[in-house]
Amino acid sequence: MDWKLEVVPVPVSDVDRAKHFYAEQVGFVVDLDTRISDDIRLVQLTPPGSGCSIQLNTALKKVPPGMLEGLLLVVADIEAAREHLVSRGVEASPIRHMANGEWVAGHGGDWNAFVFFSDPDGNEWIVQERPASS
Repeated sequence: MDWKLEVVPVPVSDVDRAKHFYAEQVGFVVDLDTRISDDIRLVQLTPPGSGCSIQLNTALKKVPPGMLEGLLLVVADIEAAREHLVSRGVEASPIRHMANGEWVAGHGGDWNAFVFFSDPDGNEWIVQERPASS
């Protein structure tokens, strides 16, 4: 039996601002934008090539906006991914890798090249380079 993660709720304070950030700046595809009630609007977006989407949500009770960390995207080319983000106005970290328990500049080998960015609410994302053979 396959178990596939389909949607990750992302707590945001302003759906329009978050939708603009994820669609126009990061480049996610808008799959759904619907109003459930006067108070609840759901926007679902999918990173290009991903089988899992995010859902922008202002109705989460236990997770306030900006509390997520460690959301991980994998890419084949970390330099191109960082350039994509920066060219669209996203404040992305320089490329870093882990060496001896500390973050240092540049690549560090297979699965050891990362870029970090946050959405307007402070939800933290990691972009990791996947080796070509994986």
